[in-house]
Amino acid sequence: MKLNPLADRVVVKMVEMEETTKSGIILTASAKEKPQIAEVLAVGPGALKDGAVVPMSVKVGDKVITSKYSGTEIKLDGVEYVIVSEEDILAIVE
Repeated sequence: MKLNPLADRVVVKMVEMEETTKSGIILTASAKEKPQIAEVLAVGPGALKDGAVVPMSVKVGDKVITSKYSGTEIKLDGVEYVIVSEEDILAIVE
């Protein structure tokens, strides 16, 4: 299946965080923070404002930082994705 987001929605896949700290301590799943860096997999056409489509500021392949606990988590074909609004994307990581 393929996800095609609507309006100003973006489909992202969260980037896994390291399980070991710099000092070598292995973290359990409960001790890890929720990841905020994600890879953009699909982008909607943009929001409709005053009769015109506002272009999206992110593109497929971008690494982005999202608001913590934002978006809707879905699981499709055994893979977890998050669908966020463009306004929940805080920055593009370069």
